[in-house]
Parts: sequence; C-alpha cells; structure tokens
Amino acid sequence: MNSKKRELPFDLDAFLSKSDGGKTVTKYAKNQIIYQQGDPGDAVFYIVAGKVKLTVTSEQGKEAVIAILTADDFFGEACANGEILRLSTATALTACTCTRITKAAIASIIHDEPVFAEFFISHLLARNSHIQADLVDQLFNSSERRLARTLLLLANFGKEGEPEPVIAKITQSTLAEIIGTTRSRVNFFMNKFRRLGLIDYNGQIEVHRSLLNMVLHESPEIGGSARQPRRSD
Repeated sequence: MNSKKRELPFDLDAFLSKSDGGKTVTKYAKNQIIYQQGDPGDAVFYIVAGKVKLTVTSEQGKEAVIAILTADDFFGEACANGEILRLSTATALTACTCTRITKAAIASIIHDEPVFAEFFISHLLARNSHIQADLVDQLFNSSERRLARTLLLLANFGKEGEPEPVIAKITQSTLAEIIGTTRSRVNFFMNKFRRLGLIDYNGQIEVHRSLLNMVLHESPEIGGSARQPRRSD
C-alpha cells in the first residue's frame, strides 16, 4: 500500500480489504477467471494483493492483453459509468485477493465517504493517463522499447513508494500479447536485456534500475527514437 493512503484520516486499507455490506473479499488462484467478457457489469473490483490481467477477445477469437494490474488498482469500474456488459475478461495472473464492491455500494460509498471518492477519482484520472500512454507506446515505440516499458510497469517503477523489481513468473507469450509482437521477438529482447545487465532472468524476472535509466535517456542500445506509427516490427 502506498504512503499517500496511509497519510489519509480515513483508513482506506482497512475499508477496502474487508467484507462489509456491499463489499466481498475473495481469494483467487493463479489463472482463475474473475469475470468474463460479456458478463453483467454489476461491481467494481479492488486488488488487495496480487496481479490481475485484463484481456479482450475478438469475434474471430484473437485475444489481446490490455492491462496488467497490481495491488491498490481498481478494475471493472466502467460499470459505475453505465457499462452494462463487461468489455473485457479479468483473470488472476498470480494468486490474488480482491474486494468486490457492488454498483449500488460504490455509488453510496462515493456519496458518503469524500476521502474514498477523492481516491477513486484519482485512480480514474491515473488510469486515463495510463491508457493514453499505452496508445502512444503502441503507435510510436519499437517492440523492444514497449517490452522495456512493460517490464518497468510490472515492477512498479513509476508508482509511489519503492519499486518491486522481482516480477512473479510471467510467460513470454503473455508479454508478447501485452506489447503486440511475437514470443520469439520477446525471447530475443529478454536475452539482450540480460546480456546488457538490465535484468536477471531465470524463471522469474528481476528488473534493474539501469533499464529505467536507459529508457529515460533513450539509449541507442534499446530501440531508437520516436518514429512514424507502425503496427508491427
């Protein structure tokens, strides 16, 4: 949990991690589906611990990963803004604990608890900024740089508090789905990052701050500068 929440007079940690009224806390096993695309949009979820993957599937059966979420993140929040059916599938990427808050309960909490309302709105604004950054990343950056950015996000670089550089086991296929490339390309770049000392990769991934430094300074060793949009590289 981040320091910003602990400084607030309202105990959000305790409030969001216990069952009470319209809130239900559930533990999910790795790869367990939390809800599926097309299910009724009847609740907002909050991640107490673990990671959750959001995916969308086309009519042709092609699946794409649209987000990897970690502790303190909400998901399924579009139902509070009128979403009737889920537009994505939420799956536990690791063993995780989530609080389910019904649509009616979230509306009541936002009305009655201004601190929670502020926290929830901050989340929505941050999510919107993240979606915009993802779009720019897909349009203008190479698959190598997209992979570097994804690894940094999974290790919580850029979030409040200290990063968690060791990433729970995540397959190269999942990373390929996230950044929109092939598993073989991900394997090539992962080996390159390891050779450069940017990560340690042996079953689990340990991300070093040097990867962040190289991305921030646009080192020529990773990808290149921004370029015209392209769909595959």
